[in-house]
Amino acid sequence: CVGLAALIDLVHLMFYPPRCDDDDASCPIDEEVAKLLELKARLGGDDGKHQFVLKTAKGTRDYNPKQMAIREKVFNTIISCFKRHGAETIDTPVFELKETLTGKYGEDSKLIYDLKDQGGELLSLRYDLTVPFARYLAMNKITNIKRYHIAKVYRRDNPAMTRGRYREFYQCVNDRRILDGMFAVCGVPDDKFRTICSTVDKLDKMPWEDVKKEMVNEKGLSEEAADQIGEYVSMQGGMDLAERLLQDHKMSQSKQACAGLSDIKLLFSFLQLFQVTDKVVFDLSLARGLDYYTGIIYEAVLTQAGVAAVSNEAQNGANAEESVSVGSVAGGGRYDGLVGMFDPKGRKVPCVGVSIGIERIFSIMEQKAEASAEKVRTTEVQVMVASAQKNLLEERLRLVTELWNAGIKAEVMYKKNPKLLSQLQHCEESGIPLVAILGEQELKDGVVKLRVVATREEIDIARTDLTSEIRRRTSEA
Repeated sequence: CVGLAALIDLVHLMFYPPRCDDDDASCPIDEEVAKLLELKARLGGDDGKHQFVLKTAKGTRDYNPKQMAIREKVFNTIISCFKRHGAETIDTPVFELKETLTGKYGEDSKLIYDLKDQGGELLSLRYDLTVPFARYLAMNKITNIKRYHIAKVYRRDNPAMTRGRYREFYQCVNDRRILDGMFAVCGVPDDKFRTICSTVDKLDKMPWEDVKKEMVNEKGLSEEAADQIGEYVSMQGGMDLAERLLQDHKMSQSKQACAGLSDIKLLFSFLQLFQVTDKVVFDLSLARGLDYYTGIIYEAVLTQAGVAAVSNEAQNGANAEESVSVGSVAGGGRYDGLVGMFDPKGRKVPCVGVSIGIERIFSIMEQKAEASAEKVRTTEVQVMVASAQKNLLEERLRLVTELWNAGIKAEVMYKKNPKLLSQLQHCEESGIPLVAILGEQELKDGVVKLRVVATREEIDIARTDLTSEIRRRTSEA
């Protein structure tokens, strides 16, 4: 009966398929297909055995060793930057009390994963790392810390990873006070500020006409107010734009907007000192939908301006004219009021931060690696301990142990009598630069034959000097 009902539902979907928008968190077709796959697995195959559906959950993926090597390189680059600026790291639980996360994300709150009741506690998977950090600060009464935190977060989104070739970042900057002041002088009612802000935040994905239609038809904003907003959100510039808006007859009426514009001017004076004004744009369309921002907001957007910088991709069939946008790869801002929400006395702790979109950056780096002929090493092994004759397993294990104890990254083939050719081929395929070869003669002479894989040069090294020679050669590489 269950199978028949599912079949009827499937036939109905075939003749009356529902339309699914890209922004839908869930699609009826996807849901029904998932149900049928689950039913098929429960019923089993022809032999009556249970059959597993071998797939990752929607919106997740596995990473093979090559992909993880690229991913680790991205992490190390980011972490080294954090450390260079004096940051320290923390960690928080993957789930929080539901009340900790509720009411912090505006319209995005519907994307939070709620967990089943666990012994009287209502829990949710963390949606970002900012709110748990604010809870951590309030709980531990911390008012001064420069921290970085790399961990997974979870969202009930409908993910789609855009693929393309992108080279350069630029920063978009705005200020929540400027937005709120702009909404006020354009005639947006106070109770609609946050919901209109969420709509403006869609300008990087939708044309202005569609954004305006949502403001007017769905959010109930007057067409006149929407048109005034449209004039402002089309503006981009630098310190000159901030100065011009301070003289604007409408914006100058808002104390909030003037305070935000003054801070934008101050920011650009610092950016001049850091010599990065050519990479930063003051963009009035930047909104960022999260409710907890109180001041400066920013995003890093990946552009195609540097496609010509990697011309070899064109030779590999890359289409330099393709115009696809990956959008924001980092974003953040100031959130001075968030910690106070958790503090019993409501004490505010000024906070500013940035979140980096690792998955998007990794996707781009992965495409770059695929387009390049360069091999990606998946291990950091410095030397392979090999044998030239049979019955030398114990000697190989003895030498590899010496190397491990000396802090050398070494590997040995897990066969009793592997062929020397097989051991050398493994080094070439894995990118291992050196091979330490043992034979009966080397054992008698107290030496190890060290082979450079790239040049096939071989030299006898005294066993006592082996670790220092390996360090010297691998540090030069």
